[in-house]
Amino acid sequence: MDWHELEKKKVDELRVMAKEQTGIEGAVGLKKDELVKIVADAMGIEKPHLVVEGIDKGAIKERIKALKADVVQALDAKDHALAKRKRRQIHALKRRIRKAAHLTH
Repeated sequence: MDWHELEKKKVDELRVMAKEQTGIEGAVGLKKDELVKIVADAMGIEKPHLVVEGIDKGAIKERIKALKADVVQALDAKDHALAKRKRRQIHALKRRIRKAAHLTH
Protein backbone atom coordinates (compact mmCIF):
# COMPACT_ATOMS: atom_id res chain seq x y z
CA MET A 1 0.00 0.00 0.00
CA ASP A 2 1.28 3.48 -0.81
CA TRP A 3 0.33 7.06 0.07
CA HIS A 4 -2.07 7.43 -2.86
CA GLU A 5 -4.02 4.33 -1.90
CA LEU A 6 -4.40 5.66 1.63
CA GLU A 7 -5.72 8.97 0.32
CA LYS A 8 -8.33 7.13 -1.76
CA LYS A 9 -9.78 5.34 1.28
CA LYS A 10 -12.85 6.65 3.07
CA VAL A 11 -12.56 8.35 6.45
CA ASP A 12 -14.34 5.49 8.20
CA GLU A 13 -11.84 2.98 6.82
CA LEU A 14 -8.95 5.22 7.85
CA ARG A 15 -10.34 5.49 11.38
CA VAL A 16 -10.46 1.70 11.67
CA MET A 17 -6.95 1.41 10.28
CA ALA A 18 -5.68 4.08 12.69
CA LYS A 19 -7.22 2.28 15.62
CA GLU A 20 -5.75 -1.08 14.52
CA GLN A 21 -2.31 0.22 13.54
CA THR A 22 -1.63 2.78 16.29
CA GLY A 23 -4.23 2.15 18.96
CA ILE A 24 -5.42 5.76 18.81
CA GLU A 25 -8.62 6.35 20.75
CA GLY A 26 -9.47 9.86 19.47
CA ALA A 27 -9.50 9.04 15.76
CA VAL A 28 -13.10 10.18 15.47
CA GLY A 29 -12.17 13.85 15.88
CA LEU A 30 -9.37 13.82 13.31
CA LYS A 31 -9.58 15.06 9.73
CA LYS A 32 -8.83 12.83 6.76
CA ASP A 33 -5.38 14.27 6.04
CA GLU A 34 -4.41 13.80 9.71
CA LEU A 35 -5.64 10.21 9.63
CA VAL A 36 -3.69 9.50 6.43
CA LYS A 37 -0.52 10.88 8.00
CA ILE A 38 -0.96 8.85 11.20
CA VAL A 39 -1.66 5.59 9.35
CA ALA A 40 1.20 6.21 6.91
CA ASP A 41 3.63 6.86 9.77
CA ALA A 42 2.49 3.70 11.53
CA MET A 43 2.93 1.65 8.34
CA GLY A 44 6.25 3.29 7.41
CA ILE A 45 4.94 4.86 4.20
CA GLU A 46 6.67 8.02 3.02
CA LYS A 47 4.76 10.90 1.46
CA PRO A 48 5.83 11.39 -2.18
CA HIS A 49 7.29 14.72 -3.21
CA LEU A 50 8.25 16.35 -6.49
CA VAL A 51 11.81 16.01 -7.76
CA VAL A 52 13.21 17.95 -10.73
CA GLU A 53 15.77 16.03 -12.78
CA GLY A 54 17.57 16.66 -16.04
CA ILE A 55 17.71 20.46 -15.86
CA ASP A 56 19.42 23.11 -13.74
CA LYS A 57 16.45 24.37 -11.74
CA GLY A 58 18.48 27.02 -9.92
CA ALA A 59 19.70 28.62 -13.15
CA ILE A 60 16.18 28.67 -14.57
CA LYS A 61 14.85 30.30 -11.39
CA GLU A 62 17.55 32.98 -11.60
CA ARG A 63 16.58 33.63 -15.23
CA ILE A 64 12.92 33.97 -14.18
CA LYS A 65 13.87 36.54 -11.52
CA ALA A 66 15.81 38.55 -14.09
CA LEU A 67 12.89 38.42 -16.52
CA LYS A 68 10.50 39.62 -13.80
CA ALA A 69 12.74 42.65 -13.26
CA ASP A 70 12.69 43.23 -17.03
CA VAL A 71 8.88 43.13 -16.99
CA VAL A 72 8.78 45.82 -14.30
CA GLN A 73 11.19 47.99 -16.29
CA ALA A 74 9.19 47.51 -19.49
CA LEU A 75 5.96 48.48 -17.74
CA ASP A 76 7.61 51.55 -16.24
CA ALA A 77 8.70 52.50 -19.78
CA LYS A 78 5.13 51.82 -20.97
CA ASP A 79 6.38 49.17 -23.41
CA HIS A 80 3.57 46.66 -23.07
CA ALA A 81 4.65 44.54 -26.03
CA LEU A 82 8.08 43.93 -24.46
CA ALA A 83 6.45 43.15 -21.10
CA LYS A 84 4.19 40.60 -22.77
CA ARG A 85 7.17 38.90 -24.47
CA LYS A 86 9.03 38.71 -21.15
CA ARG A 87 5.95 37.25 -19.43
CA ARG A 88 5.68 34.59 -22.13
CA GLN A 89 9.36 33.71 -21.59
CA ILE A 90 8.69 33.38 -17.86
CA HIS A 91 5.73 31.11 -18.62
CA ALA A 92 7.85 28.91 -20.89
CA LEU A 93 10.59 28.57 -18.26
CA LYS A 94 8.12 27.66 -15.52
CA ARG A 95 6.56 25.10 -17.84
CA ARG A 96 9.99 23.58 -18.50
CA ILE A 97 10.49 23.13 -14.74
CA ARG A 98 7.05 21.53 -14.34
CA LYS A 99 7.69 19.10 -17.21
CA ALA A 100 10.97 17.96 -15.64
CA ALA A 101 9.33 17.34 -12.24
CA HIS A 102 8.02 13.94 -11.19
CA LEU A 103 6.88 12.25 -7.99
CA THR A 104 9.41 10.20 -6.04
CA HIS A 105 7.21 7.09 -6.15
